[in-house]
This record gives sequence, structure tokens and C-alpha cells, in this order.
Amino acid sequence: MKRIVLMFLLLGTAAVGYAKPAFTGKDYSGIYSCDGWNALVGDYDVTVALKLNRISSYGKYGAYEYETETENSTKYTGQAIADGDRLAISFKFNGKSINGRGQSVGVANVFRDKGRWIFRKRYYEPDDNGGNYGSEYCVFKEPLPESEKRSSGAAPAAAAKPQ
Repeated sequence: MKRIVLMFLLLGTAAVGYAKPAFTGKDYSGIYSCDGWNALVGDYDVTVALKLNRISSYGKYGAYEYETETENSTKYTGQAIADGDRLAISFKFNGKSINGRGQSVGVANVFRDKGRWIFRKRYYEPDDNGGNYGSEYCVFKEPLPESEKRSSGAAPAAAAKPQ
């Protein structure tokens, strides 16, 4: 019995020693306005929302929920991970694979211009005819609403005091 108790104590101590470091990276959360182009549609405009998932983010690596909405309310949802000023993005059309062919993928470089975050994304959407490819230039437009921030693992806002 002593051995079992000792084993649990050692395992508990080891687990504490492997806690992931706090998130120290840049938070790119917000609503972005994007000008895009792809081989099938041509020019288009979309809105992108990036929501930092604080629970899954650590060190310089930021984990994000990623959502794009087109002018005609078509949505693409997925995830992104930031490594410094680079984003890797994986997304699906309305939660489904595009043209029956799995996830679409993108890469982006993030930078600041005149105090605003901007990212340039290149992406690929697979299909049986060679796929579709495109690019987007996205400029930070506004912060996420408080309700959106809380839904992505951020600490809840303090409760209002009764009057």
C-alpha cells in the first residue's frame, strides 16, 4: 500500500513539473476585413475572426479559432496556430470538407502597419481537378466582442455588483 501511495505522489509531482509555460506570444485576436482573390471566383471580400484559445496557447505559440464569412454569408471554420509572426491555418466550408476533399490549408505572415495587425494569407482548397488556390490581405478592423473572447478560453469578466 505504501508503494502505491508513493507512486501516486511521485506521479503527481512529475505532472506538476511538466506544466506548460504561460502564453507569451502576440495576441492576434480580432475581426479583420480582407480583400481576396482565388482562381475560381476572382476578387472577393471576406471578414475573418481570430479568437485566441488561452487554454491551448503556451510560450510563443498561440492557438486560435478561425472563422471566415463571405459577402453572401458563406462560412469557413477551422483553427490556426501562430508561431511568432507566422500563422498556419486549417479550415472547412460550413464545417464540411470542401468538394468532398478534406481540410483546406493556408499560411500567413502577420505584421503591424500604422498600429494595426495585418496578415497576408495564401491558401489551397483541394478538389478532384487540381484544387483552388488564392490569397487574402487582411487588416485588423475591431476587437472581438467580450462574449466572443470568453468563449475561447479567456478568463470570464468580473460579475457586475448588484445595485
